[in-house]
Amino acid sequence: MAQLKNFFSTRWGIISVGAFIGILAALLQKLGNPGNMGICVACFERDIAGAIGIHRAAVVQYMRPEIIGFVLGALIAAYLFKEFRPRAGSAPIVRFILGAFAMIGALVFLGCPWRALLRFSAGDGNAIFGLLGLIVGIWIGTLFLKGGYNLGRAEKTHTSVGWLLPLIMLGFFILILIFPQVEGEAKSGVLFYSLKGPGAMHAALIISLVVGLAIGFLAQRSRFCTMGAFRDLILFRQAHLFMGLLALVVFAFVTNLIVGQFHPGFAKQPVAHTMAIWNFGGMVVAGLAFALAGGCPGRQLFLAGEGDGDSALFVLGMIVGAGFAHNFGLASSPNGVGPHGIAAVIIGLLVCLFIGFTMRKKIA
Repeated sequence: MAQLKNFFSTRWGIISVGAFIGILAALLQKLGNPGNMGICVACFERDIAGAIGIHRAAVVQYMRPEIIGFVLGALIAAYLFKEFRPRAGSAPIVRFILGAFAMIGALVFLGCPWRALLRFSAGDGNAIFGLLGLIVGIWIGTLFLKGGYNLGRAEKTHTSVGWLLPLIMLGFFILILIFPQVEGEAKSGVLFYSLKGPGAMHAALIISLVVGLAIGFLAQRSRFCTMGAFRDLILFRQAHLFMGLLALVVFAFVTNLIVGQFHPGFAKQPVAHTMAIWNFGGMVVAGLAFALAGGCPGRQLFLAGEGDGDSALFVLGMIVGAGFAHNFGLASSPNGVGPHGIAAVIIGLLVCLFIGFTMRKKIA
């Protein structure tokens, strides 16, 4: 057990986890998940929001088992390695708001950082603008970090606080079992199911859950984080986490080639649009929100699994933000940015800058 723990802290450990995610993400697409969306934390949380009726966009409603697996897999790893540490109390409302705007920015681009990398590995040129926006947003966040930005320290709290989001995810899984999808029906009990569009495309339940559990377990051990990789590279010139991202892209690219999913170009890419400025702008907002909150959406799920109540609030903020994005016409579609998506990017950037400037402590 000790050797396994030490391995994931090494360079080869993080490379192995990145490769594992890249391969499985590409294979999940082959097994039924949407195009260039084998794994997308933002998109899958958006689908969950639709499944429980927070929004009524009929093409993106499905209780994604991968997200459930991420949290429960991280919980299992945290308990096995005695790293389950319930904590909370660090600017909770700010983290919730950051989660909401991170989701809105991601849905203007149509993907989280993981999906941006996976889209790029499958030949989607539009992902380049999203990745550039992500890097710029994280870079702005590092300027705030250098300037004393700090959300404060989380305090040790009751064990039940750390269990709440895992219990919510367990409850979601029970709902899937009680109200399974019925062919041709858009609703089963309390859950909504897409009959067409990305929400109707998914791998088998057990496969999605097992993959989610495995990734949650390994990512918790390795501290895999897209935002953290770019932050460490920019702030400290440390490439440890970044090697995991490179491995994800390389192995996803090779897998896509092998299974025939590599299609280079900009036009007619699956679940993507070609409005470059807003692909860039949406991810600037998302990247800045991730940097200010201290982790990408995947990392927030893994932290919540190991007992971090503040990360749990960020996750819930993203799910609620997905509801706002679709109910208010902020989210993009393959036809382009939503009717109010541009305004949402501008407002989101202003809100994140307000948080960054007003939550700084003077450095002595």
